[in-house]
Amino acid sequence: MYRVAIVGGGISGLAAAYTLEKLRQAGTPADFTLFESSGRPGGVLQTESVDGYVIEAGADSFLSAKSWARDLCQEIGLGDQIIYSRDHERKTYVVVHNQLVPIPDGMQFMVPGSSRAVMTSRLFSAGTKLRFLNEYLNPGKFKINSVDESVESFVARHFGHEVVDCLAEPLLAGVYGGDASNMSVRAVLPMMVKMEEEHGSLIRAALVAKRTRSNVAPVPLFTSLRGGMGQMVRALVSKLPPNCIRSSSPVQRVRHQDGWRITVNERDERFDALILAVPAYVAAALLRPVTANAGKLANELENIQYTSSIAIALGSRTEDVKRAGAKLPSGFGFLVPRSAGKRMMACTFVHQKFEHRVPDGRLLLRAFFGGKRNQDLVGLPETELIALARREFREILGWDIEPELARVYRWSRVMAQYEVGHLDRIKTIERLAGELPNFHLAGNAYQGIGIPDCIRSGEKAALAILKNVSILQSNMAVPPR
Repeated sequence: MYRVAIVGGGISGLAAAYTLEKLRQAGTPADFTLFESSGRPGGVLQTESVDGYVIEAGADSFLSAKSWARDLCQEIGLGDQIIYSRDHERKTYVVVHNQLVPIPDGMQFMVPGSSRAVMTSRLFSAGTKLRFLNEYLNPGKFKINSVDESVESFVARHFGHEVVDCLAEPLLAGVYGGDASNMSVRAVLPMMVKMEEEHGSLIRAALVAKRTRSNVAPVPLFTSLRGGMGQMVRALVSKLPPNCIRSSSPVQRVRHQDGWRITVNERDERFDALILAVPAYVAAALLRPVTANAGKLANELENIQYTSSIAIALGSRTEDVKRAGAKLPSGFGFLVPRSAGKRMMACTFVHQKFEHRVPDGRLLLRAFFGGKRNQDLVGLPETELIALARREFREILGWDIEPELARVYRWSRVMAQYEVGHLDRIKTIERLAGELPNFHLAGNAYQGIGIPDCIRSGEKAALAILKNVSILQSNMAVPPR
């Protein structure tokens, strides 16, 4: 029996385990054990249900355009639980001088799709509007840069620093929690790089893409589950053998000696193969003592930086909002640029983004604090964090209402930073990892940070681990999605 150890029970590790289980059920004589350091699998995918509120501790959805997560949900029996964002009401605001200014209709990330909407918008200065026009009229001036550059540099070359501040950085901060001046454009915005390579002007490229999909029915931007993202975790766990997941089992040491030796609770177990589905810095600490080559791999893994995140959910009664003379605008929420001088990075109007999230007569706001500018907040008491969120809501929305529900979720060092040079670093990591026998990495530090990317990385790791096993017949293989 070919034995595989999976270290890390987040969505990447669970996807790897599920793929191995499918192969096992198809007849492959292999089994696996998943080691999770915390008391429950799922990582940052955690949903809390309280008095009719459905509150996400981590990610509330995934991008519909990437099919791997949706396909997995269908496969594990959650097809009837899939819900989509209410895109007919989609509108996002940017905080400017403590006012919510809507992002113009038709914007594709920071690229205008409607000249009228942009030119009449209060979000951009006259100088930036001229930059948009110049970018469209002079596509040849934007030379293809074969060397990686920062998101800040890339966006500023096309549209100026105002667009970096009010759109590019706050849009990406909620995903990566980093600075546009450090983030790699080729790793973070590969489609934008391709648009520049093919058209020079990003606006011209966006208009061509718009015409191409004019006859295609639009797909909602975000996909989630009726009972929250925790449903995916529970469904995956239910598909696995009950004894294969060991929670509260932090791995203390790994070594390669007649296979892989895993030390948990001072006891060693032998496995034929190893998948590390943990943050890069955890993988580095485990690998460093293994071999000299593993030490080189650990050095590269340690160069991947992480930031922390805090989500604060406040639930209130609609009648209390009305009684206070307050009103919440339509839309999905707002972004807070660094120049706004706030600690909050973004806020989601949860009850307006998705259905099935609040009981009747309630609203739910979820504020995000994190990134390098908020590292000092991670250790604050919950009462101080809730007070901070309420104060900034008062400054931005103009009202302060006593919530009937408040939850704080802290995530330490969970947001991998795809900094300039990331793709070259990943090539080096893959080469060094490939030199270790029967070993693979998975997780959000490598080829994508979203839920679909993590699922794909776990599936690929499982398939790669078993691809050289002579007992694995071609008709048993599960092709990667």
